[in-house]
Amino acid sequence: MKEHFSEQGGALPTTGRGTFLLCALFLVAFVAKTSACTNLIVGKSASADGSTIVSYSADSYGLFGELYHYPAATYPKGAMLNVFEWDTNKYLGQIEQAKQTYNVIGNMNEFQVTIGETTFGGRPELVDSTAIIDYGSLIYIGLQRSRSAREAVKIMTDLVKQYGYYSSGESFTIADPNEVWIMEMIGKGPGIRGAVWVAVRVPDDCISAHANQSRIHKFNMDDKENCVYSSDVISFAREKGYFNGINKDFSFADAYAPLDFGARRFCEARVWSYFNMFTDQGAAFLPYVQGKNNDPMPLFVKPNRKISVQDVKNAMRNHYEGTALDISNDFGAGPYKTPYRLSPLTFKVGDQEYFNERPISTQQTGFVFVAQMRADKPDAIGGVLWFGVDDANMTVFTPVYCCTDTVPACYARNGADYITFSWNSSFWIFNWVANMVYPRYSLMIDDVRATQKELETFLNQSQEGVEATAAKMYEKNPAEAKAFLTKYTAITAQNTFNVWKHLGEFLIVKYNDGVVKRVKNGQFERNSIGQPAGVLRPGYPKEFLEEYVKQTGERYKVTN
Repeated sequence: MKEHFSEQGGALPTTGRGTFLLCALFLVAFVAKTSACTNLIVGKSASADGSTIVSYSADSYGLFGELYHYPAATYPKGAMLNVFEWDTNKYLGQIEQAKQTYNVIGNMNEFQVTIGETTFGGRPELVDSTAIIDYGSLIYIGLQRSRSAREAVKIMTDLVKQYGYYSSGESFTIADPNEVWIMEMIGKGPGIRGAVWVAVRVPDDCISAHANQSRIHKFNMDDKENCVYSSDVISFAREKGYFNGINKDFSFADAYAPLDFGARRFCEARVWSYFNMFTDQGAAFLPYVQGKNNDPMPLFVKPNRKISVQDVKNAMRNHYEGTALDISNDFGAGPYKTPYRLSPLTFKVGDQEYFNERPISTQQTGFVFVAQMRADKPDAIGGVLWFGVDDANMTVFTPVYCCTDTVPACYARNGADYITFSWNSSFWIFNWVANMVYPRYSLMIDDVRATQKELETFLNQSQEGVEATAAKMYEKNPAEAKAFLTKYTAITAQNTFNVWKHLGEFLIVKYNDGVVKRVKNGQFERNSIGQPAGVLRPGYPKEFLEEYVKQTGERYKVTN
C-alpha cells in the first residue's frame, strides 16, 4: 500500500458484500513521494521458536483499522466472483469462482498461509487500467484458495495471467509454516494482459524485509526450487528499453523500479533499520540509504541472534532510535522529543526542498500484525496473527488464531469508520490514547509502555497453556478446539480494549491542563482530608527552555 497525503472524502465501503476493501485512494502520480507499508520477515531457522514470522503495517491516511474475515465456502460450477479494487471499492469485473475457498481471518488463512504487501509503484506506464485483478484482491483471493505459500505464488500469478494486473508495482510477502517468499510484480501497460514478476524464497536461516521499494535485484534463474519468475521478465524489459545487458546481470529492481531519493531514504531506510537491529552490518549498509553509494543491500541476511515474535513486534515500533537517523533529539521533535513528523514527507522553505525521515512506525497506520506460523502444531493452533490497530508503537498485539471464524466486536466496524468515531471500536480507542500522547510524548509514553508491556507479557505467557488446552481438545474434537480458540481470540481482544479505554481515562486525568496529578500504587493520591493531592508542574525540559530563550532573546526576561 502507498499512502496518499491529500484530503480523503466520501463514505467508506463496508465489508458485508464479499468485496476487497481498504479506504485509502491510490494515485500512481504520488508513487515517488509517498511511502507506506512495511513487511519484516524471519525464516524458521532464524526464529527463537522455529516458527516463520512475518509482519505487515497497513499505513495510510483514510484507512479504518479492522479485522477482515472471509468464511470458507463451496460454490457450484460456473459461479462468478465480483472483483472490487481493494483501495477504492471500484468494480473491476468478474472472475471464475473457485469450487472451494478457505477461511481467512485478517491476512492469514486456516492453513497458516499469510500474505502481506508493500507498494513500490515502479514505472507508471506499466499500469493496466483495463485489467480485473488489483493487488489487494490478489492477496485475499490468494488466501482463500491456497494451502501453502508455493501454491499461493502459482495461484496469484495464474490469476494475473488470465485476468490482467490492475495495480502498479507491488512486493508481496507470501508465507506458510515452512517457507517465506518475496514476490515482486508489475504490469505490462494498458491493454496488455498479465504481468512480469519474480518470486524468491528467503533462506530459513535469514531475515528479510521490504518497504515500498523493489528489493529483488539479480536472481538465480537456474534455482527452480527457490526462485520462479515469469518467462518474459527479462525479454519484456529489453523490449521496453529498460535493460540491454546480458541475462545474468539483469536486476528486476533496476529495470522496473529505478531508485530515486524517496525510494532510498523513505523506503530502503526502513529495511536498513531492521537489518541494523539484528545484524552487525548496519554501519556497512548505512551509506547506501544516505545516498553515499549505490550498492544495494542484500535481499536477505543472516541475523546475529535468534529472533522472537516479541522482537518483531518491537521492531515494528522502531523510529530509528539510537541511530544516525534518530528523529527524537532534534528541533523537529519538539520539547517532548516526539519521534513523529507531520506529513507530507517533503516540504519547501523558499526554493529549497527538505524532507522528514520515515521510520517503520508511523501515526497513520490502520492496522498492523505479526504473523506466527508453526509446522509442529495443527494449523488451527499453529497459526497466530498477532493483531493490533493504529500506530504499532502504541498498540497492543492480541492473538487471533487462524481458525477464528468470528470477528471480535471491537475489531469490527459496527457503525464506525474512518470519519465516524465509536467508543466501542478498538481503532478509535487506540487513536484516542495515541493522539493524547503525541504532543507530550516523553512525558506520557512511560505510562503507555507500562500497560502495553503488562498486557503483551500476559498474553505471551498465557500462550503455552492456552495452546496445550486447545491441543487436548483437538485430539478428541477439532471443532471444539477451534471454537475454544475463536472465543479466546474474542476475549483477549475485548479485554485489551477495556484496559486501553481505562488507560485513556487515566491519562486524561493524570495529565489534564498541562500538569501532572500525583499517583501512588496505581491510584491518584489524596491528602489527609480526602481531597486531591497537589499537582506537579513539570514545565518544559531544560534543553527546550534554553532554545526558547535563544529564539526570543530578551523578550521574556524578568526585570525589576
